[in-house]
Amino acid sequence: MPKNKNGAVILDACAAPGGKTLVIASQMEKGTELLANEFSSQRRRRLAAVLDNHLPSELRDRVNVSGFDAAAEAGKKSERDRFAAVLLDAPCSSERHVIQNKTALKKWTPARPRFLAQREWSLLSAAFLLLAPEGSLVYSTCSLNPEENDGVAGRLLKKYGDACIVDRPVFPAGEDTEYGRIILPDSSQGAGPLYVARFLKKLHS
Repeated sequence: MPKNKNGAVILDACAAPGGKTLVIASQMEKGTELLANEFSSQRRRRLAAVLDNHLPSELRDRVNVSGFDAAAEAGKKSERDRFAAVLLDAPCSSERHVIQNKTALKKWTPARPRFLAQREWSLLSAAFLLLAPEGSLVYSTCSLNPEENDGVAGRLLKKYGDACIVDRPVFPAGEDTEYGRIILPDSSQGAGPLYVARFLKKLHS
């Protein structure tokens, strides 16, 4: 498990606006550090403000904000196997937002989910390379589209084979999919959509 001078390092790969980052930070063991990454400079500023406003100083000192392209970071061999755990809450179709936003709905095309699935795959594949052996990787979207959910998860398992193990998340809401679990608004009192898949990385043989 990768260490800083005191403990493990966790990566929140697409961290803005910061809600999940706050939850992770609040659960960190002493000595653990969190790297909250956001590629967009505008969203990164919002992320930093959320952390500054809501984390006590002791925790804020252990959360660093960065702005690299998470899909490209695994190209650096020095970064591979670095993080004890990775959260990838990937940019996605977010159909609920599209339906509720006239501007977003106007811009939507059938090609958009396919484009996003490719981006999600690039991010997830890189996240797995950045993950340390015996580490845990959580992949999530707020999409209804199976191509962006199990479709992307299935590609990870196909590419990395026995090195990648499905560690199905367990929570009371929602229903199982082939590789993860999804909460759907029509069966969860309006909550969702939320798709979550979790993977473990085996030790190198």
